[in-house]
Amino acid sequence: MNITIENILLIGSVLLFISILAGKTSYRVGLPTLILFLAIGMLAGSEGIGEIHFNDPGAAQFVGVVALNFIMFSGGLETNWKTIRPILGQGIALSTLGVLLTAVSVGTFVWAISDFTIYEGLLLGAIVSSTDAAAVFSILRSKNIALKTNIRPTLELESGSNDPMAYFLTIAMLGLVLNPQDSVWSVFPMFLQQISLGALLGFLMGKVSKFVINKINIDFEGLYPVLTIALMFFTFSLTDFIGGNGFLAIYLCAVYLGNQDIIHKKTIIRMFDGLAWLMQIALFLTLGLLVYPSQIPPILGIGILISIFLIFIARPLSVFISLMFFKMKLRRRWYISWVGLRGAVPIVFATYPLLAGIDKANLIFNIVFFVSVTSVLVQGTTLSIVAKWLHVALPHKAKRKTPVDIFLSDSAKSVLEEIYLENDNPSIGKKIVDLHFPKNAIIAMIKRDDKYITPNGTTVLEEQDALMVLAENRDGMEQVYATLNVYDQEEDA
Repeated sequence: MNITIENILLIGSVLLFISILAGKTSYRVGLPTLILFLAIGMLAGSEGIGEIHFNDPGAAQFVGVVALNFIMFSGGLETNWKTIRPILGQGIALSTLGVLLTAVSVGTFVWAISDFTIYEGLLLGAIVSSTDAAAVFSILRSKNIALKTNIRPTLELESGSNDPMAYFLTIAMLGLVLNPQDSVWSVFPMFLQQISLGALLGFLMGKVSKFVINKINIDFEGLYPVLTIALMFFTFSLTDFIGGNGFLAIYLCAVYLGNQDIIHKKTIIRMFDGLAWLMQIALFLTLGLLVYPSQIPPILGIGILISIFLIFIARPLSVFISLMFFKMKLRRRWYISWVGLRGAVPIVFATYPLLAGIDKANLIFNIVFFVSVTSVLVQGTTLSIVAKWLHVALPHKAKRKTPVDIFLSDSAKSVLEEIYLENDNPSIGKKIVDLHFPKNAIIAMIKRDDKYITPNGTTVLEEQDALMVLAENRDGMEQVYATLNVYDQEEDA
């Protein structure tokens, strides 16, 4: 079947519906949903029962870049700074030095066992060097795996932040394959430029985005996620246009926004979470359509060797060297080594050699596809088992509770109070989002002129407002009084 304007929506909606149903059933059998999305794409492809002829690496790369924008931005929005701050050094080490060591070790191995040149081997190593945020986030969350200490935030920080390094290495090694006369040292100026501009613009655009979202005053709540999407794409494209790393910029921008008080923050996060899932499905379906299953058997031998080397040697080696200066128990290092899931990102990066037209582009693409699928199948299906073996899993009763769980728990010492705003209160005339309200408290309702208002971030406090405030505990309520510049009205009474 050929893709036309008339049938693309029908085909897309059917594939999306099948993927969602497959994802629902896959959880029961312990199979990662991402593999099923790929399988459905392959079945719908030119060599499958759907016979959809799709052989456009450019279109696949475009879908991949757009999807990665949403996936990385969503992951950044949900990254809690207080959670990652204690393990920031470990995460950065894994996402930079760890990626570099993986690329070099795999590249050298490929060069040693095949007819690849050293630059071609390093290119393949660079493509498979990063763990995949979509794979790690979706599998950890769908399986509801609770891990001891800071293992989970370390894994999520690494997978969310290591794509920029892998992208840089892929582009740099591709340049060396196309221009083998150039020296390896010639890539360092580009590295410094990409990382510095990406970090700088990511932080600056985070500040700009916060200002725009809070000050633009849109009448419709549903437009705030749309505005955020526009800011996300602007951050990525502007950074890329001036020579910075766009993936790093959008991730840092999202991390900054996710830890600030912005209007309709919950709506924005929920919207991006849904869009990230949609992009994951679209991405894996597209990459599945791009694969020709008949081309996989010829590379099984080298594919298996590379997969074994990557999973059991390259990944543990890079993790242990990257974390050698940090205090961490041995079994936790082994578990981090095991959660080195490859997924859609390496396959997307493998389209760059295809578009560049290098000699071994198809071979590299098929090997990367096989390695990614093998990684998700072998490592993704055993995360829970390995966590128990290494004694890094928490029992179900010890899992962290969300704020909603705490508030609704019978044993929680939550506090609900009504706070009046006097005429001279400095909070009057301010939007709730500008108050920097404590994270462990919410304004549930406002009584104003005998009417009850359900507030949001844009709600402006007025004289004689009576705020119904729910706090996690007494300390949280004390923070509320300090924020609103009022005294404890119970004590005054």
